[in-house]
Amino acid sequence: MSDRAPLFELLAASDVERIVSEACRVLWTVGVLVENQEASHLLLDAGASSSGDRLLIPERLVRDALASAPHAVQLFDRAGQLALDLGGSRVHFDPGSCGLHMLDAATHRRRDATTADLVAIAQLVEGLPHYAAQSTALSPSDVPRELADRWRLAVALHACAKPVVTGTFRKDGFAPMLAMLVAVRGGAAELADKPLAIFDCCPSPPLKWSDLTAQALMDCARARVPATLVSMPLTGAASPVTLREAVVQHCAENLSGVVLHQLAGKGSPVLYGGAPSAFDMRQGTTPMGAAETMLIDIGAAQVGRHLGLPTHGYLALSDAKVPDYQSGMETASGAVLAALAGINLVSGPGMLDFVLTQSLEKLVLDHEACAMALRLASGIRVSADDPVALMADLVKSGSLLGHPHTRKHWRGELMIPSAVIDRGSYGDWEAAGGKWAHERAAADAERRRKLPSKSALTESQSRALHEILREEASRWGAEPLPRIELGS
Repeated sequence: MSDRAPLFELLAASDVERIVSEACRVLWTVGVLVENQEASHLLLDAGASSSGDRLLIPERLVRDALASAPHAVQLFDRAGQLALDLGGSRVHFDPGSCGLHMLDAATHRRRDATTADLVAIAQLVEGLPHYAAQSTALSPSDVPRELADRWRLAVALHACAKPVVTGTFRKDGFAPMLAMLVAVRGGAAELADKPLAIFDCCPSPPLKWSDLTAQALMDCARARVPATLVSMPLTGAASPVTLREAVVQHCAENLSGVVLHQLAGKGSPVLYGGAPSAFDMRQGTTPMGAAETMLIDIGAAQVGRHLGLPTHGYLALSDAKVPDYQSGMETASGAVLAALAGINLVSGPGMLDFVLTQSLEKLVLDHEACAMALRLASGIRVSADDPVALMADLVKSGSLLGHPHTRKHWRGELMIPSAVIDRGSYGDWEAAGGKWAHERAAADAERRRKLPSKSALTESQSRALHEILREEASRWGAEPLPRIELGS
């Protein structure tokens, strides 16, 4: 998508700078809890102060970090072709990450995720062009927890050529995951030049960096692997209940991450992102499809863009348990708002049930929602055609169906959805079996899964990944591991 001014902004420009100023005051007066000793020393040596168990970060460090962080981040596919250009108001979608369950298309009940499910999602995403990246969408139940982060990355690299949105579950996970990326790209310098993955690094609300996530953030910075800061304010529970103040907390948490990240690797690529949520006071749940959640995401992205950083948000997903009306309403609303707001990387398609469950049929349906959102964001184009002459031709002939102007422009002007979207007559729909949208999507997902795989690794790449996994499995006594079956 080409650059354009975002069409939807919530905050006045003057208030955005006030939010940043308030966030800086929070960092200097309230501070952050940093559980990683190395990260604490890095901050203290740079000029942070200690106050009890918290570190106070001066605004000078924040401004210095923002000055060194890149304004755009690029990711490349396995062949080295540019796949994501994150910056400005360019919008890209990827499936949601880290689900524990898979929705069974036959029973419409969730079950524990497996390696086969990871493969199915990756291969499906390969053929859906409006997903610019894949993700390590599930945590499979058929491998030991100690190996889950590196195993799901290996599956993604085997099954799909698109760049990967991923993350670590353990401090010892980054090194083997980096080794996999280096093996596929062909070298550490080549990987830094053309990143193949981006790692989510999540501060814990309120204002805390755990030992694991601080380490992951520093590891990414030093390896020049892009990192996404994923702040998660929870309104009324782990953040103020008022949305603007939740945006302030989001900003403070992310700014503390930018400081730590840039101290570890000045100039390394980083995204200003998040997965905020409203808190449902009645149910005690965290609705990711709530209007208030979307408002925080959009406000936070506006702040990130003001700071000159690429932006990320967790939208285009649903808290419904199956791909029903609620699922479509919440997902499409989030996708459209994210695209109109110019959020650079939008994670969430395919997800149900508070980011716990992935669904193949929903992933297909959400692809259509993303396509529509991208078309809406592209707007009404200005052309050099003469509308008066066109109206005259229309009145003269009664139709413009065969007109040269129509033949020239209709493919570029009109988005044509896949057959998953029903635009036929009632009779056509009935003759085709009267299937509901989720039934058509399930059939399309099954059809796509049977297509020949076009993204197999080379023999040397596959052998290198296998050796890394074998060593990791041996460390934890987890052999044999499941086979990665790519199907057709």
